[in-house]
Amino acid sequence: MASHQEKASYHAGETKARTEEKTGQAMGATKDKAQQAKDQAAAKGHDAKEATKQKASDTGSYLGQKTDEARHKAGETTEATKHKAGETTEAAKQKTGETTEAAKQKTGETTEAAKHKTADAMEAAKQKACEAGQYAKDTAVAGKDKGGNVITQATEQVKSAAVGAKDAVMNTLGMSGEKGDDTAGGNTNKDSSTITRDH
Repeated sequence: MASHQEKASYHAGETKARTEEKTGQAMGATKDKAQQAKDQAAAKGHDAKEATKQKASDTGSYLGQKTDEARHKAGETTEATKHKAGETTEAAKQKTGETTEAAKQKTGETTEAAKHKTADAMEAAKQKACEAGQYAKDTAVAGKDKGGNVITQATEQVKSAAVGAKDAVMNTLGMSGEKGDDTAGGNTNKDSSTITRDH
């Protein structure tokens, strides 16, 4: 049995040695592959970094160029705007000057026309005032003549009315009669003269 055991031990040792050898080989291959992958990744990373730098540089150059173009265009636009604004301002000044001159001329004409119109109106007002004064004077003279006649007529009417009223009162009170007629006649004259004196 010892020999069988020795054989088994020997075989086990061989198997172990082979396993260790294979494991060592596999580990070595894995290490090699890992190192190779690491080197490739580093190379790719470096290439990517360089490509990014190049792209950034290209982009910066492109942006710089575009910025310069934009500045140039903005400068041209600003200059054109200044020029246009200057022309517009000059045209506005000229138009304002013309408008002001026209307004002055129109104002002068309007003022002159207003002066003439005012003078004509004042002359017409004076003429009307003179005519109105003459008419009032003529009317007053005519009224004075008529007024005297009107007062005389009114006095006569009042006298007649007073006599009629007195007769009516006397008749109502029963004082009419022979004696009353004389008295009424006498009183009427007396009353009439009194009324005449009052006026």
